[in-house]
Amino acid sequence: MSVHPLCLPKYMSKAQFLSKYWQKKPLLIKNGLPALVGMFEPEDILGLALEEDASARLITQADKKINGAPQWQVKKSPLTESDFESVPNLWTVLVQNLEQWSPELGALWQAFDFIPQWQRDDIMVSFAPKGGSVGKHYDDYDVFLAQGFGHRRWQLGKVCDESSEFVAGEPIRIFDDMGEIVFDEVLAAGDVLYVPPKWSHFGVAQDDCLTFSFGCRRPNLMQIIDSLADVATNDPALFVPMLLPQSSQPSGALESSSIEAIRSQLVELLTSDQGSNLIQQAVCEVVSKRQYDALVPEELPSTDELVAAITEGATLKADFSSRLIYTTMDNETVIFANGQRLDDISAGAAQLLVQLADGASLGLDDLAEVDSDEVMDWIENGWVWVDDSDLQ
Repeated sequence: MSVHPLCLPKYMSKAQFLSKYWQKKPLLIKNGLPALVGMFEPEDILGLALEEDASARLITQADKKINGAPQWQVKKSPLTESDFESVPNLWTVLVQNLEQWSPELGALWQAFDFIPQWQRDDIMVSFAPKGGSVGKHYDDYDVFLAQGFGHRRWQLGKVCDESSEFVAGEPIRIFDDMGEIVFDEVLAAGDVLYVPPKWSHFGVAQDDCLTFSFGCRRPNLMQIIDSLADVATNDPALFVPMLLPQSSQPSGALESSSIEAIRSQLVELLTSDQGSNLIQQAVCEVVSKRQYDALVPEELPSTDELVAAITEGATLKADFSSRLIYTTMDNETVIFANGQRLDDISAGAAQLLVQLADGASLGLDDLAEVDSDEVMDWIENGWVWVDDSDLQ
């Protein structure tokens, strides 16, 4: 369905990547994302960082510490032009969630279709002049580092863990010791480097450069537990006090036998069909939630404008700044969008949303059986966007 070839070496299948590299070891993919080349220039990103609704950070690095002051400084958005007037020689600006600013960029997620959509986080861009960096560090998630402009040198070292020590007193998590360097390459525009979780890495701009980070995350257990509690509040049966066996015990004691009886009933619930449905609902809500607030469009097409555009050949595509996923519950397809279950939709609409979630583009024939007002709801909620680029 995707117009973008998979971001993998020509000799490598999806199965080979997932079995040999995914969360195991890094992989350099030369010219893995050619569509990214020329899509943005540094001025585009610097201008975007100044937008009121942008989620941006300006990271500066002094040549050395003076009087014990931190060598690194971080300023978060909103950023202004004056913030860039007095930067030192070494600096970087980061902008998160690029998908909401450029659906065309978001569509490049299709080049990573060997990773399920629900594991996608966001696309972050890093601009830095020559020598700019964010230091030696590691991430807890998988990331594909795609060069979009200029050149960046990447070094990879040891695999870190929770005991890895960071430089004290700095506002960002950096360390000095990467151990043995196992990878040292300069990436050019179009090249992609896959870095598994906890691998130490260090990128330094060789000239004015843009690096796009396609990050992948999974939920943590606390997120699932928290969501499970929220979902469970909709089941009145769970508010009925438990029946527990009683044995002779001191009045002030909470015996382990009582705790074990409670634990057994909790485990019984979680392993029952009812518990499976609760857990599935909780997981779907967590992984379909947006990490960032939705960007409200300045202008939306009217229903007449939408119909006219589709009639002329425009297509409807999933907006990858949103989270549109589906699953099977009780032998039925259930769709979630941005943390909410979509119950009040027609069977025909559900079928089309499944196709959109899988990366399909929908045209006039596909949308013939769906009410245009329903499609407008999808656009207004930010689940989809209208691609009329071929009409220009």
